[in-house]
Amino acid sequence: MGFVYALAAYLSWGLVVPVHFRLLGQFTPAYILAERIIWSGLFVGALVLVWRARLRNPFPLRPRHALLVASALLIAVNWLLYLQAVKAGHLLDASLGYYINPLVSVGLGRLVLGERLRPLQLVAVAIAASGVGVAVVWAGDLPLISLSLALTFALYGLIRKVVGVDPTLGLLAETLILAPFCAAWLWQAPEPFLPPEPRALVLLLLTGITTALPLIWFAAAAERLRLATLGLMQYIAPTCLLILSVLVFGERVEPQRIVMLALIWLALVLYGLDAVRTGRAARMS
Repeated sequence: MGFVYALAAYLSWGLVVPVHFRLLGQFTPAYILAERIIWSGLFVGALVLVWRARLRNPFPLRPRHALLVASALLIAVNWLLYLQAVKAGHLLDASLGYYINPLVSVGLGRLVLGERLRPLQLVAVAIAASGVGVAVVWAGDLPLISLSLALTFALYGLIRKVVGVDPTLGLLAETLILAPFCAAWLWQAPEPFLPPEPRALVLLLLTGITTALPLIWFAAAAERLRLATLGLMQYIAPTCLLILSVLVFGERVEPQRIVMLALIWLALVLYGLDAVRTGRAARMS
């Protein structure tokens, strides 16, 4: 189930979310961010009411639950950076950020959680890192937006793994933490909270669903999978984003991105082969 949850989250982020937010191009990134947090909170609140019998109650509260304040701030910064990249037509920069992110997740899993990698997994991570390194060095500068996207989301995934709260309740807590600030910003924003244009209003309402469901799936996957596995699976999202940016939105892909993509998918194949081999060995024993 961890694999299924991760696959659903990453396919949503790679295909559904970028198209959705490109359709909201008439609004500023900050406005979309505030709206999506408000509508996400309402949507998740409704889910909690419907699913309350199946959710793991977080009470009594434990000290680590305070980390949800940090995770809320990290995901808000990540969303804002992503929206700015989409608004500026820099989907390739966003995809590079999410190519770098799995490497950060693997490193955090090793340094913070003590996760160990088998030899073939180490080779896979090294190949993926070399692919990202080629893209960065070839570009000739440090991609700050890409690095910021990678770091904020990797730290978010780490916190959601260690905080130990139900994915849906955790997301509800994060949106409740952010909602007062969003409401205050929308109060003074030039755009109305409910735009009069029906199409724009529907698209804004749907941000609650396209924001909340992938995050719930991601948090559910983070509880069930090793951080290294979760991180390497994330290459699905930026690959979809890369294909979308080139084939649908007409961005030009540089040669270094093609080299990076080939090395990363080679790494994924090796990592998958190791997982299959280990699973067979475990069943036989």
